[in-house]
Amino acid sequence: MPFTGLRRLVAPKACALLVVGLVTIIGGCGGGTGDSGAGANPSACKQVEAPKPKSVSFKAPKQTVKKGEALTAVVETSCGSFDIALDTTRAPKTVNSFVFLSEEGFYDGLDFDGAAPGSFLQGGAPPVGDADGPDYSIKGELPPNLRYTKGIVAMSPSSGMPPGQVGSQFFIVLAPYVDIGGVYPPLGRIDKGYGVVERIAKLGPPAEGESNPGSTGVIGKLRRTVLIEGVSIKRE
Repeated sequence: MPFTGLRRLVAPKACALLVVGLVTIIGGCGGGTGDSGAGANPSACKQVEAPKPKSVSFKAPKQTVKKGEALTAVVETSCGSFDIALDTTRAPKTVNSFVFLSEEGFYDGLDFDGAAPGSFLQGGAPPVGDADGPDYSIKGELPPNLRYTKGIVAMSPSSGMPPGQVGSQFFIVLAPYVDIGGVYPPLGRIDKGYGVVERIAKLGPPAEGESNPGSTGVIGKLRRTVLIEGVSIKRE
């Protein structure tokens, strides 16, 4: 499944500045979203089977999400749960599509298809086809001065589509900051359970030349299957 512009990304060493193609990652020391530490242990994940291919077809939903309303997505996974505070202020159209797919059960049973510990975690695309996933795409918002910092969740551009055109695939930023050109519509930010996100990401491939399975590395397939068991939307 394509992840436009990020697939060949090389993750940073601690406290280093690396430039890979057009992508800049700034590694840091300390700080972050919290909720890490012991909770990041991959052994806490349940053993699950890889998802079977499925074909779905939805039409782009009508806009029901109101700009600025408080919405939280609770993502249940086989490694635990985490919350995304959805960015309805800057990206109501993007959030609207994600909410629609979540409430239709689209994400249920899908896996996280790639990770680079310390850099990115990606998921949300079916195990067949491309990043369009639900058989429709939308033009997501690209607000000015987009910054992709630790804990930010954004949508991946659909395969072969112009910047901002997205389907179902999303990614979570694990690095303190990445410079990826502002072409990924924002979805929200991890509000709770960041340790679970780290736990999943640690199942990504190790860095080139390193044997430590928990180290950072290129984005690639997880070493074991991690499923999205369901996504529920909380309205405050």
